[in-house]
Order: sequence, then structure tokens, then C-alpha cells
Amino acid sequence: MRILISGGCKNGKSSIAENWIAQAHALDPKQPLYYLATMIPRDDEDTLRIKRHQIQRSHLPFQTIEIERDIFNQISLCNPHGFFLLDSTTALLQNELFHWQDPFEVDTQAGQRVAADLCQLATRLDNLMIVSDYIYSDAFFYDPVTELFREELAQVDRAIATCCDVVVEICAGRAIVHKGQDLLSLMDYHVLNAV
Repeated sequence: MRILISGGCKNGKSSIAENWIAQAHALDPKQPLYYLATMIPRDDEDTLRIKRHQIQRSHLPFQTIEIERDIFNQISLCNPHGFFLLDSTTALLQNELFHWQDPFEVDTQAGQRVAADLCQLATRLDNLMIVSDYIYSDAFFYDPVTELFREELAQVDRAIATCCDVVVEICAGRAIVHKGQDLLSLMDYHVLNAV
């Protein structure tokens, strides 16, 4: 099953995604469980956030694969029948959109490329969970670069939602299923609402 989980920052969606994919993996434990980590730490806050996530999932049997860019080159040795959690599209897009050697250089094709790569990934893998951030209702006006990032992430999210079997939004601690409700089991609903 291919699942997209979206929601606001720090609302528990990563924990939900980790527990959900781990429970799915428990039904077929002979297959590997992969954590596709996309964040490049840029400052102390990023480093602490990564450390917090590592501690949070330390009890689960994830094989962590760092994917900063170029998804397919990074996972070419992974078992496609395994269970994959990609966290998050937001960081992956940031890595592709901005060239950190030149902070003023922006790759305006990054959104299309990331969307195409993630949809292709969804067709190649049996079990994939993708985490994204809902960043569309924070304020009315942004600078042009921030607005470009929001537009590109929206493009990526729309493409992934089309490619996924299930689309869930975590909002105020509640799971809202936008697509694929008929595919979810009682176990899935329990995990989703255990924020």
C-alpha cells in the first residue's frame, strides 16, 4: 500500500507514520524496514530535530538510508518488497530546490522532478509511506522565494496524492482520511488516532 500522511509541523505525523509502517512490517517481518531520511541539518535546531526523531524510532528495526537528493541512486540496493518510510517530502524538495553553495540560486524544475521521482517510487515499491508538511495556511503574504517553495510543495503533494492509495491529514491530533478510507483496517484507524 502507498500512503501519504500530511499535516502541520510537530503534530505527531512522523510518530504515526513510524508506528503505522512498523505495524504493517510486523505482519511480514522477513522483509526489511527502511527509513528514508531526507533532512540535511543546516543549524542546531535541525540537528536536534534529527536526534529527536532517531531516539523516537530507536526501538523499531529501521535501516536508515540518508537521501538528500536523487532518490533512485540511493535506494538501488534496497529490497523493493520491503517497507519504506520517507520523511519528508518537504526536506527533499528543499534539498533539490535550493543550491546551498549559492543561496540565491533556485532550481525551478525541482518540484516537477521530485513529484515525478516520488510517483515513480510509489509504482516500484510494494509498501511506501510518505510524510509531508502542510504549510499552506500560516500567513497571507510571503516573500517570492518562500511562496515559490510553497507552490512547489503543493505541486509535489498533489502528484503524490494521485499516486498513493491512501491520503491522510493529521489535524489537531485527529486523522482525516481524504482518500482510500475503504482500504484501511481497524488496526490502521487505531494507529492513526493514537497521537
